[in-house]
Amino acid sequence: MPTVPTFKNFLLEEEGPVAVFTSNRPEIMNAMNIDSNIDVIHFVEYLESAEHLRVAVITGAGDKAFIAGADLNAVRAQSGVKSLQSKLRISLAALENCSKPIIAAINGYAFGGGFELALACDIRLVAENAMLGLPETGLGFIPGAGGTQRLSRIAGVGIAKDMILGGRTLSAQEAVQYGIAMKALPLENLMKEAKKLAGKMVLRGPIALNVGKKVINASMYTDPATGCTMESLALAILFDSKDKLEGTSAFLEKRKPQFKGE
Repeated sequence: MPTVPTFKNFLLEEEGPVAVFTSNRPEIMNAMNIDSNIDVIHFVEYLESAEHLRVAVITGAGDKAFIAGADLNAVRAQSGVKSLQSKLRISLAALENCSKPIIAAINGYAFGGGFELALACDIRLVAENAMLGLPETGLGFIPGAGGTQRLSRIAGVGIAKDMILGGRTLSAQEAVQYGIAMKALPLENLMKEAKKLAGKMVLRGPIALNVGKKVINASMYTDPATGCTMESLALAILFDSKDKLEGTSAFLEKRKPQFKGE
């Protein structure tokens, strides 16, 4: 079993096969700094290597904020060259490309880098008090960790321009309306629902989840014909897996499958 990293700004709890990763700076609305970004990178590395973990849930400490943006003191001092080496961008790419599903449980404000982090997750659930926004243009710059790209692909160019150029902030209900979040829930039910969803994912074939995530992600960046070719190739690989044989056998034998990720 891999060694659990030491995190500076996040807390990690393991509930069986589900990892709950919590941004733990409630006194400043869980704002991200470089240590937070490094925590995320180390978390993804650990999640990839920990065979006992199958799904992750990311949330924020307290009842006001998921992650209310980046530490503006660090942003103010950052040069253009350093922005090209942004740890936030690297950490969010790691989240997006992680082989295991990651659910964002957005329990309050999700602005700037915090909203970008949520966009890099696979599925987003929001508390009814959540507010989502990308206010960077009001500070003289733009989202720089994939927000311009992921938001436009998830919700459409119109919403992306409205939020980034016009400074629009979305309510939880609007986030669901535009397909950014799957469901809006009372705050007290948010983590219960996120863990319920994680529990459903745990029961599915781990290789199928990994490959399915990769193919779906690729659909955002490639043309339909290429995407369908990738899908067909991925299916061919899965058809030769032991998990596919186990899954189909379990269905025909009316029992629960025992997937081994093989």
